[in-house]
Amino acid sequence: MLINEYIKAHHKIIRAKKILLVAHLKPDGDAISSLCALADLLTELKKDFTLFLKDAPPVQYHFLPYFDQINSDYKNLNFSSYDLIIVLDSGQLDRTGLTEEIKNREKNQYVIEIDHHPKVYDYADLEIRFPEAAATAEIIYYFFKANNIKINKKIANCILTGILTDTGNLLYENTSKETVKIASEMLIRGAKFPLILENTSRNKSLNGMKVWGKIMSNLKLNKKYNFAYAVLKYEDIEKSGASDEEMEGVAGFLSNLNGVKGLLFLRELKPGIIKGSLRTSYPGINVSKLAGYLGGGGHPRASGFTIPGKIIEDKNGWKIV
Repeated sequence: MLINEYIKAHHKIIRAKKILLVAHLKPDGDAISSLCALADLLTELKKDFTLFLKDAPPVQYHFLPYFDQINSDYKNLNFSSYDLIIVLDSGQLDRTGLTEEIKNREKNQYVIEIDHHPKVYDYADLEIRFPEAAATAEIIYYFFKANNIKINKKIANCILTGILTDTGNLLYENTSKETVKIASEMLIRGAKFPLILENTSRNKSLNGMKVWGKIMSNLKLNKKYNFAYAVLKYEDIEKSGASDEEMEGVAGFLSNLNGVKGLLFLRELKPGIIKGSLRTSYPGINVSKLAGYLGGGGHPRASGFTIPGKIIEDKNGWKIV
């Protein structure tokens, strides 16, 4: 299972002089955890490296090692100085925030892509893609095992965080027996399960809980397609005082709705920009096709997109203008 790719990637890391690790825009727990897990390896190897996220990571992940070393200021990034770029959990190049830089990289710059999202197009010199994995952090685990790299407490914490946040604490359908086995091993290796839960699943303030209530009060069902949907306007978020981080996990939670074929959650990130999250557990439905049509992507059962527009409500219901 990608053994040759894991070994080749390790050799590239060992030979590299300066390494850039990058993950996707609006980074989630899996992206940040994967970044930090590899950062520990690079530290042990005494490598010169940079962790880059164009969007600043949510503060709830402050407990992860190397979190305070993540750079979100492009001005501090001398892209041409890196001979190895590792792209994590990004789905596609456009989600890195470094599209043009990676596309137009110099000949001596090598790109490794490590991801569990389905392929959109080729751009990396070495692709390590495993869509069956529940999280990119799970692939990072396989990478460490294939190269006989010791998984210490810090790495175990990262891998378990990535798995838990991408599987809804092992409740989503993307959770496999192997995923559960890896999570168990991380606990044995010292991962702090209560700490992870406290900072991810139990991080909602009173304002956060109120805005979740607002979302659920807006939940409706399209009976024709048996598809549920919910919306959240920017002004409701502003009035609530809830942080952006507290919106994470809403779509996954709402997807627990019984008897529907799927769910769409729309929220205004800011005036004029709408984020859509699609979820399904219904056999034969691939929501990534709809997300792709709208310029996004993801997994067959969990995908997303971002579009311009404004959510309004009239006598006929919600619509985007």
